[in-house]
Amino acid sequence: MALKIEDYAMIGDCKTAALVGRNGSIDWLCWPRFDSAACFAALLGECENGRWLIAPKDGPVVVSRRYRAGTLILETEFQTKSGRATLVDFMVPGDGACLVRIVVGQQGRVDFRNEFVLRFNYGATVPWVNRLDDGGISAIAGPERVVLRTPVTLYGEDLKTLGEFAIEAGQSIPSVLSYGPSFQDHPPQIDAFDALERTQAFWREWSDRCPQVGPWTEAVKRSLITLKGLTFAPTGGMVAAPTTSLPELIGGVRNWDYRYCWLRDATFTLLALMYLGYYDEARAWRDWLTRAVAGSPEQVQIVYGIGGERWLPELTVPWLAGYEKSSPVRIGNAAYDQLQLDVLGEVADAMFQAGKVGIGLTDRGRALRPIILEYLARVWRDPDEGIWEVRGGPQHFVHSKVMAWVAFDRAAQGFAAEGSSEAARHWRAVADEIHAEVCERGFDSDLDSFVQTFGSKRLDASLLLIPLVGFLPPADPRVKGTLRAIEEKLLVGGEFVLRYEPENPGDGLPAGEGAFLVCSFWLVDNYILQGRYAEATRLFDRLLSRRNDVGLLAEEFDPFAGRMLGNFPQAYSHVGLINCALNLSRKACPAEGRAEMGPPVTVEAGQI
Repeated sequence: MALKIEDYAMIGDCKTAALVGRNGSIDWLCWPRFDSAACFAALLGECENGRWLIAPKDGPVVVSRRYRAGTLILETEFQTKSGRATLVDFMVPGDGACLVRIVVGQQGRVDFRNEFVLRFNYGATVPWVNRLDDGGISAIAGPERVVLRTPVTLYGEDLKTLGEFAIEAGQSIPSVLSYGPSFQDHPPQIDAFDALERTQAFWREWSDRCPQVGPWTEAVKRSLITLKGLTFAPTGGMVAAPTTSLPELIGGVRNWDYRYCWLRDATFTLLALMYLGYYDEARAWRDWLTRAVAGSPEQVQIVYGIGGERWLPELTVPWLAGYEKSSPVRIGNAAYDQLQLDVLGEVADAMFQAGKVGIGLTDRGRALRPIILEYLARVWRDPDEGIWEVRGGPQHFVHSKVMAWVAFDRAAQGFAAEGSSEAARHWRAVADEIHAEVCERGFDSDLDSFVQTFGSKRLDASLLLIPLVGFLPPADPRVKGTLRAIEEKLLVGGEFVLRYEPENPGDGLPAGEGAFLVCSFWLVDNYILQGRYAEATRLFDRLLSRRNDVGLLAEEFDPFAGRMLGNFPQAYSHVGLINCALNLSRKACPAEGRAEMGPPVTVEAGQI
């Protein structure tokens, strides 16, 4: 029986990540990058598609787990009838590619089994396995090689590598898995215990810089570490999630590959990091952005590869059955070719906020700014696929127009601050034109609410962002009416906000999905802006309780089945958590008419 999505935890090295189940099985790992082909793919298929299991031979009686404080080092404790032992899992940041597993005896004696099933190419390719002179085993298929070194005696059976061992209190047994090209020398041996110390020091040095965020500090720190783990250190790019094709509905077709850098997701992640004082990551992302979007503004994409790659063709993997038979399994994402006007607004806001804390534009970024603004000035009236990347054809999404307004509003403020009054007046006029059109065509007086698209009667959770980005003040009757309408039609169980009305969604796909968690966090932020602090706190605490036992969130939650859905862990969900905690810890900023973001010592008032 497949584990639930929330039964997994993530480990990573800021280049890629692995998912470790409560049962001690690593069921997902792409090496050497987030977007590489998986060598453990049981998450989306069967055990035969690749996994690495280390678990008590006769099964545990009780399993508990936790991350070491301030790190991405996972500890899974197995309590059996005969004893207690802890499995320590981590990946080593820095040069090379190593995954380390250490079994530590705590009490009595526990018999373990080791089942190592390596399958390159998303679970399809059985490698050639041979023993090395140093006692390890090497597994090769084409250009790839993985080397496993452990004192455990291993043997081959049915195309698997198996082993059994016993551990007693005070003992520690390490296993080190290393990746490298098959045409080069074997990856060098490393000392697992030294690697553990170095990895712990890396994460704690980084996470200890997290400021206090009231009673939510630990939740924020865990989300912050998760976001750092989704960063591709060599380029500064940030993936939306380390997985592909975890379904938005069990058995459904809404299964997407999120191992890429969405400008929208990465921008919100940047802001969260920046509000918490992590400026090095913000600068690295700024530099990644200017490299990725360089060229013609008409060719700016909404999503790129982690190195800035532009071509992300969407393919299916027919030999993987999908998570709980949810197919197809997709590799690549066709959304790279969509027009989503909101993205440019989000990027403009991020650059504007970065400038306020001294992270200015590079020369290339400064040269790109007017070119991209001129492009957006030409196309903002066009229909687009919007924030939810619909596949039913372009429409005039209100959220997209609002975010286009954000781009010109921030540009006008930026040029004014730089003393370029003529440019500021020009872009302010464009912003005012968009504002007037959205208020005229995007608001339905019968519903007393803004609507999803011009002229429609449908609601959309993205309308919750209208006051958060400063398009209208929270006290505006139209904002209050929109909030009421969303509470009436999109809020499920007083906790979960649907993206849009589920009946006949009109997005080009069959109906059926969970509630997007970030939408519920947007609702919390709206409650804060309305001064409804008790409701905001109560809802936020309920959302915090939906994290799994190690503090992670997926993209969605099924309010009826009570389980997570979608790719995992999801950056967007953790960004929403961080922003809500910051807003709650500082309450509202009446002078600005919106929530203040970030610790007072580092950031002035800003937007989500």
